[in-house]
Amino acid sequence: MSGNKTMTIHLKVWRQKSKKDSGHFAEYTLNEVSPDMSFLEMLDVLNVQLVRDGGDPVAFDHDCREGICGMCSLMINGQAHGPEKLTTTCQLHMRSFEDQDTIVIEPFRAGAFPVLKDLMTDRSSFDKVIQAGGYVSVNTGNAQDANNIPVPKENADLAMDAAACIGCGACVASCPNASAMLFASAKISQLALLPQGKVEASKRASSMVEAMDEAGFGNCSNHAECEASCPKGINLSNIARMNREFFKAKIFSRND
Repeated sequence: MSGNKTMTIHLKVWRQKSKKDSGHFAEYTLNEVSPDMSFLEMLDVLNVQLVRDGGDPVAFDHDCREGICGMCSLMINGQAHGPEKLTTTCQLHMRSFEDQDTIVIEPFRAGAFPVLKDLMTDRSSFDKVIQAGGYVSVNTGNAQDANNIPVPKENADLAMDAAACIGCGACVASCPNASAMLFASAKISQLALLPQGKVEASKRASSMVEAMDEAGFGNCSNHAECEASCPKGINLSNIARMNREFFKAKIFSRND
């Protein structure tokens, strides 16, 4: 759809007052929705309508609206971020839908992502995984020293690809086991592939996997839904790399 033609959209939105509330779907209808609106702009219009009518606006996460912050985590018609590949919710436009469509909007569903309110979830479990080892703490020199360390182009490219992960949680929400292995493996890979990250590689892999388990995430069973739903196209090969790093860590710990 294009031009000045507008749409009527029917919405089924998950409403939940707090963690303790059981929650329910509420139905709304929006008229004169422009196909050029982003999905979040459409939700803004809904909230204006709700407030004007004396209702409670729908709570949802967002920040940059440029596809790089990872905040806009919505299940749209059962798909993380909606129907378009390699697209975050904030980059999704209403032209991806048709006039009179019914759109079901839910928060990401996972035991490690408890719902705070409506479409907002608590994803601090990701922070705990990063805090367990997703960083370099050894002295690697000053900024200019990095240019003196040769890095094979293939490794540099793979590290940059892994670093594209924005931590949105689509991989967890799409996985039938609510696994965070694609997220954790991307964070491990971006450091494991570079010289600066190799010093703490064994400790990092072991600590981050343990933190993942403690947070309540499930195990990977190779459904590959995580890769399919990832808005940044993070590859499953990172999980294989994480497994190798984890096994090496366990072998080295036994030999100490």
